[in-house]
Amino acid sequence: MSKFVDMPASRVLLVDADELSSELLAGDLEDLGYEVETCAELERVAELLAERAWDAIVSDRDTADLGELAALCEPEHAPALILLSAFGSLDEAVEAVRAGAADFLAKPVSSDQLRVALERTLERRELLEENERLRADLGERYELGRLVSRSPEMRRVFETARAVADTRATVLIQGESGTGKTLLARSLHRHSQRADAPFVEVNCGALPDSLLESELFGHVRGAFTGAVKDRAGKFEAADGGTLFLDEVACASLELQVKLLRVLQDRVFERVGDTRTLEVDVRVVAASNRPLAEEVAAGRFREDLFYRLNVLELFVPPLRERPGDVLLLAERFLERFAAEYGREARRLSPEVAAILTRHAWPGNVRELENCVERAVLLARGPEVGVEALPAALLAGAPPVGLPDLAPAVAPRTLREAVEATEHALILRTLVQEGGSRKRTAELLGVNRTTLFNKMRKYNLMDFAPSADEDSRT
Repeated sequence: MSKFVDMPASRVLLVDADELSSELLAGDLEDLGYEVETCAELERVAELLAERAWDAIVSDRDTADLGELAALCEPEHAPALILLSAFGSLDEAVEAVRAGAADFLAKPVSSDQLRVALERTLERRELLEENERLRADLGERYELGRLVSRSPEMRRVFETARAVADTRATVLIQGESGTGKTLLARSLHRHSQRADAPFVEVNCGALPDSLLESELFGHVRGAFTGAVKDRAGKFEAADGGTLFLDEVACASLELQVKLLRVLQDRVFERVGDTRTLEVDVRVVAASNRPLAEEVAAGRFREDLFYRLNVLELFVPPLRERPGDVLLLAERFLERFAAEYGREARRLSPEVAAILTRHAWPGNVRELENCVERAVLLARGPEVGVEALPAALLAGAPPVGLPDLAPAVAPRTLREAVEATEHALILRTLVQEGGSRKRTAELLGVNRTTLFNKMRKYNLMDFAPSADEDSRT
């Protein structure tokens, strides 16, 4: 007996003006474990659908109009529709299915016929819903401004950023170089009430300390050699907006004292000046070195650390969120193809596999540069292996192997099976250095079958290694 028979939550609404026939069928279905209610008119069907959830509607075609019934079953998670007709024909059955019916049965219908139809219909419905859930899980992504990710860790970062964006709270963003800390800082600014005011960025590691102080606070004429006129600093430039201090760990201990003062009191003096200036600036700082460790080593002031670390956001490296690699690569591909007017539109399966298994020590910035280069060198609409940097290919086959997870969420069970089969063949080819003979042996298929599969998935250009069996 089907698993649906044992599900008391399976609710069936019988719609039939013939009360005797309806009651007999209802009794049989209740004996099988279904929860059943009968109804003799369409108006009552709409009321019952509004009152509670139903798994299926079994309706006599002469009692309720097919079009009106199908319209009631259009919303998401609506009940499945099974039609009954005393004068059923093939044409009527085709018409019913096209209109949205899950099944069509000729009357008189036995309880066994209806039971089988219900079990089949509800099972199909459950599979479709499960497929939708899987697609949603695989395809779910999170966005914040120009940032996009499928990583749960990044989702939490985005949620926290949104929650604090519209405040004056100082934010400390930590993470390796190239992970997108600057984009995150810009997103904080765009989601705040300061979005129309300036966003000013200062890279504290790009300037020597003597120039960095002047860059931040400005100077007056004669403050030092070369200071021929008064000059406003970045704090003044960011007044009313946001100042982003990138690589703040590079600031000297002496400069950190002055940063602490302006963060606490929002006042400062230009270099060489005695006048005190006041600013309204929201500070976002970033560091690729863990500031807590810098404090422990005596290279960063503890009081400044706590002043900066009112709210901390940690951006994980790309290697810890492999699901983002192809998502970001496709976005970069689209952007650079439009920017350079190139026809590159998609990544070949081999390129997708190589990108997925690479460790990306340079994080998102390295991936972005890689895709930009590939777009410029691609020979057609598909980016092939030849367009990738030599450094990316130098280690092939690398230690890591392609992930079996499909790059794009499959829409059907067949697509899911094909995506897994394609990835498995590619993974084994990489593992065996391109040897088709050894790949076929490991996969348990003959070489003819392997060749046919390779043609199907456009893997025939996968180059065998030098020691490939000449008979392969």
